[in-house]
Amino acid sequence: MTSYFNEMYDGGQVRAPYARLSDWMASMPADRRLEKQAEAEALFRRIGITFAVYGEGGDPDRLIPFDMFPRVFTHSEWGKLERGIKQRARALNAFLVDVYGRGEIVRAGRIPAHLVYQNEAFERAVVGFVPPKGVYSHIVGIDIVRTGPTDFYVLEDNCRTPSGVSYMLESREMMMRMFPDLFRENRIEPVDRYHELLRRTLASVAPAKCERDPTIVILTPGHFNSAYYEHSFLADLMGVELVEGADLFVDGAFVYMRTTQGPKRVDVIYRRIDDAFIDPLCFRPDSMLGVPGLMDVYRSGGVTICSAPGAGVADDKAVYTYVPEMIRFYLGEEPILNNVPTWKCAEADDLGHVLTNLGDLVVKEVHGSGGYGMLVGPKSTKAEIEEFRARIIADPGNYIAQPTLALSTTPTFVAEGIAPRHVDLRPYCLVGEKIELVPGGMTRVALKDGSLVVNSSQGGGVKDTWVLAE
Repeated sequence: MTSYFNEMYDGGQVRAPYARLSDWMASMPADRRLEKQAEAEALFRRIGITFAVYGEGGDPDRLIPFDMFPRVFTHSEWGKLERGIKQRARALNAFLVDVYGRGEIVRAGRIPAHLVYQNEAFERAVVGFVPPKGVYSHIVGIDIVRTGPTDFYVLEDNCRTPSGVSYMLESREMMMRMFPDLFRENRIEPVDRYHELLRRTLASVAPAKCERDPTIVILTPGHFNSAYYEHSFLADLMGVELVEGADLFVDGAFVYMRTTQGPKRVDVIYRRIDDAFIDPLCFRPDSMLGVPGLMDVYRSGGVTICSAPGAGVADDKAVYTYVPEMIRFYLGEEPILNNVPTWKCAEADDLGHVLTNLGDLVVKEVHGSGGYGMLVGPKSTKAEIEEFRARIIADPGNYIAQPTLALSTTPTFVAEGIAPRHVDLRPYCLVGEKIELVPGGMTRVALKDGSLVVNSSQGGGVKDTWVLAE
């Protein structure tokens, strides 16, 4: 039987970071727990924190399950994570500038050319263009798992439009509102400066043609998007306009926003739509979500798009396997945070190993997300394994495989009381003139007993993430 690291208990003893939570947990009767859970759900519903699950029919807007038991990191644990996250964000951006420029890492034979230049996320429209401050990925969401007291692994990188930061902020607000005594008794680092840091990051990468305080907007696909709540939430916090493609237009060398006072020039666009839909004159001609001519203005230095078109080539799951090499190549350092060991099915030897051991591995689509298009071998039936085997054989290059990690667990409130459930962590690293992140992130929890899939689209929930002050 697999042994999992329980972040609260060590040999039956409560670990120091959770000492005060142990008393809190023990003193909360079941009826009060249910009362507080109902209060949290009512608050989430009232302020509209919902998400959509596509392709399932029924109500597209659901509450994401919120667990009241916080996850805790010590100051020193967070220190290691922060250093590793910043290191990774620097290397990923250096890689993007390089592969859209001279491609030195490819020339040096450190990463195969086909993985970069034949990648569907590689955008030829930005080859030779260096964005302001040399930053392609301005918000990097790095998914991290823990397997032991000092063992952390990066599961994947999200360099395009990582979502979920609203859950980090609202989970903290919810806990402070429901359990103020906990925050008086524990010295917890705040996360409520995130919107200030985000606005500062976006402003710092304004184009050279901007000679005043930059006008920033968030570009959303609209209210049918699963993350629309987050788009409007961040716009409100930052005090910037939330716009759709039809609200913007190009005139000459600049982009303008339609307002009741007339056109207003826009300098920085925090886009929450995919590359393909940004500009119908450059990418998909049938896109109704983007702005015709936007890419011409972007390439001429009239506007900054965050994150930059083409940033997705850095978070491909096959390219992920080379991030440690990027750190060594560009920074001359050893990785602080390790990758999960990964087999690339595009390579014959790796493919043979994967097909022989499918029942023990986690297999993912190279471009998959949200917990879809993956196989968790130990949790799958023989029929599911064989079906996936056929998919891999038909298109090996579309898959990578990893060992089934013994993800750590944290105490979680469930129907029968309190039980350990598997978790991961997504911190949000902001990259502009400086690299910054708030102490915390979105902890996702697999609420199903034994499940290792934490995605909200697959039944996962969220919990507040505490970093204890020194």
